[in-house]
Parts: sequence; structure tokens; C-alpha cells
Amino acid sequence: MGDGRTYLCIDLKSFYASVECADRGLDPFTTNLVVADPDRTEKTICLAVSPALKALGLPGRCRVFEIPEGVDYVMARPRMRRYMDVSADIYSVYLRYVSPEDIHPYSIDECFIDATPYLSLYQVDARGFAVMLMNAVLAETGVCATAGIGPNLFLAKVALDIAAKHADDHIGFLDQAEFERTIQTHRPITDIWNVGPGIAKRLAKYGVHDLRGVCGLDEGTLYREFGVNAEYLIDHAHGVEPCTIADIRAYEPGAHSLMNGQVLPCDYTREEARDVLREMVDQLVLDLVDKRLVAESISLYVGYAKGSAGGAQEAADAGGASEAGEWFDGGHGRRLVGGRRGFPHTGGTRRQPDRTNSLAKLLPRFLALYDETTRDDVPVRRINMGFGGVVPEEFATLDLFTDEAAEAEERRLQEAVLAVKGKFGKNALLRGTSLKQKATARERNEQIGGHHA
Repeated sequence: MGDGRTYLCIDLKSFYASVECADRGLDPFTTNLVVADPDRTEKTICLAVSPALKALGLPGRCRVFEIPEGVDYVMARPRMRRYMDVSADIYSVYLRYVSPEDIHPYSIDECFIDATPYLSLYQVDARGFAVMLMNAVLAETGVCATAGIGPNLFLAKVALDIAAKHADDHIGFLDQAEFERTIQTHRPITDIWNVGPGIAKRLAKYGVHDLRGVCGLDEGTLYREFGVNAEYLIDHAHGVEPCTIADIRAYEPGAHSLMNGQVLPCDYTREEARDVLREMVDQLVLDLVDKRLVAESISLYVGYAKGSAGGAQEAADAGGASEAGEWFDGGHGRRLVGGRRGFPHTGGTRRQPDRTNSLAKLLPRFLALYDETTRDDVPVRRINMGFGGVVPEEFATLDLFTDEAAEAEERRLQEAVLAVKGKFGKNALLRGTSLKQKATARERNEQIGGHHA
């Protein structure tokens, strides 16, 4: 296949829903099940729906109210810790057949495998090797897997996303010839890995609606439109992907950051949201201290409630188009084309005069940025904050005005807090502000990814 390498891209079908069905002794292909929190409103997004519901035309990340009336279904409360455990169990299955150097976990339910050295070892072809792994996962966890096979990572991924959906054995196969025959003319182009609605909209300006159209477009035009990212688009339009799993494992990012964000459960006033920000800064500073890192910049994003952007969010909840822009559903939830720019938000990024992980310095800076930029005439519904330019502690800034004794005392206090939380749980030690009615830290400390653990 091509340069002689063979890659698999393996995905766990409707993973969260399949785990819930397996734990209940149910068949996900005949059982209508959604993974969603019953304590939230009907506008909440389902984290997953079973293949049986997908067969009725429901997308994988629909909202509860979008389930047709008259369809009986089981609602399973999300259990993120359980899904992580099952994912780890499945990874251990792969490791019985494949060296960890030849696996790249892409997400909790998807991974890439360089199958090249194992085909001769197990005396099977690529499809037989995929079946071997899929059968082992099904036998040990009850979760059905799907797979894509290709001569590079990109073709394996596209084989999974597009070709496997129409295969009886849940395995898609693409070589260069099959890619040119079936995928280059595939529409919509947003089905292609890494081609989102924003890219599709910009290509449409030139009358391009599929990868073959990209191949026919002047490369200079593509570089003027997309900059250096045009290189990825051009390569993928021709079925080319030079990156290997070894390249991924060897990659070192040029910059690091730490981020924290949450969607608030209801409308918050400016002061209520300010208390939540204090909690978030406190937690992320602890992460800096625990990892022995310092940061050179801070960033803040405050998003406001629906109705304050000309009805953008109401249109999303109702499933329709927004006056503020076009909505796109790519199977992972509905979102605005071009991101969240149609939503009102404030905030900004500030470079600090020093590199530090001192809460005594960082908290006032965040609060000052919040007070300077946050509106008080509309309710707050989303807060994202983070640290940029994160480097090891040995690069912390020291000067003649640094109170080393005070910073050492603060450091001992932070380490004591980490020790208590590590031994007795994150809620074992809380600040008084976390006991306020609309504080969120206590509840979020018991969640994973914003959902029940």
C-alpha cells in the first residue's frame, strides 16, 4: 500500500451509549438509549445516542427535545469515570497485540495504529488484523468497534469516517486509487477530516465544493486564502499525509498553556460570576504549583446569556438558523460557522510583568481584568480563563522587590492544600466563597469534563 505502510484508525461505535448498553445487558443496535443528564433541561445535548437511535436519523450529539415524540428510549446519566475505565481496558487489549510505540490515542474512543510490522507477525492482511482487534474488544467489553484502513493516517481516518459507515463489517478501506475514485468527489466536503464549515464556506467562494475542486484550484489562491494551512488542505486533497505516528510522538509544542472553562448552569450577575472566577483562578494556580510551572500571561473570556446577541442562542436551541450567522451540525453538536464570534463576549489577554505562580499576584490581576472588561447590563453564562507562556519554575522572575519570605510562606500553604486535597479529595478544603449559593467549585470537583463522574 503506497510506501509500504498500513495504518488502522479504530473508533468505538457510539462509545458512551454502547458502554451503558453493555452494562445493562442490552444490544445497542436494537436499544434506544441516550446518554444525557435527566436533571438538566430538555435543551441539554446528549453526549451519545445508541446506533439504534442513529438509525432513526438522530445525530450523535442531538438535544433531548429533538428526539421524536413516540420514540421510547432509556436515558442514562453520564458516568465519565466509567467511560475512562472502559477506554483504558480497551487500550490494554490493543497492547496485547501492538507495541505502545505504534499506537496514537486520538481521543477517549479513537486511536491510530501502525499495523505494518504486525501483518507478517500474525500472518493476516490489514482487514484480518482489524477484525482480530475488533473481536477482542467486543468479547471483553461488549463494545462494537469500527475501523478504517489506509496507507497513511489521513486515508485511514477518512476510511473510518466515510467508507466504514457503508460497510457491513464496519471496516472501511482506502488506497490511493479508491480515494481518487470515491472521496475526491464526496460531498459535503465537511465530512472530510479537518475540513470544517469555515473552510468549506471560504472554498465555496471559488466554486469549490469537494476535494477534486481543491486539486483543480490554483495553489497560489489557496495560500492567499488560508496561509500556511493551505499546505494541509492541498496534501489531503491529493490523499497525501507525510506525518507518521513516530512524528506525532516526537513532536514538542513551541509553547504551553493551561486553561479552565465552564458554562454556568443559569444566568449569573456580574458579582456572582466574579466569585466563580475566583474559584477558577484558585484551582488553576494550584495546578501551576502542583506541576511546578509559572506563567507569563493571563487570558479571560466572559460570554453572556442568550438574547443578548440578537437571538443567536435561541435560534440554536430551537434548531434553526441564526440571524447572527449560519449554524452547522457535524455530528458533535450544533455550532456557529466561524466559531462563537456571533455571541457577545468580553475579556482579553494580558502579558504579566513577571513569570509567576503566586496566587497573591495572579488573582488580583485576573479580577482587575474582569472588572475592567466585564459588562454589568447582561447576565453571564460562560467563563474561560487561562495561563499562557507556561514554563518550568526555574524560569520564574525574581527581582530586588520580591518578598522571598512571603512567597515561600505562600508556597508552603499551597503545597499543604494540595496534600490535603490529594489525600481526602478536592472538596476536603474549600474557600468560604465556595459555600455561596451560586458557587460551582464543590459540584465541579465531583465531575469529569463537566459531567457526573
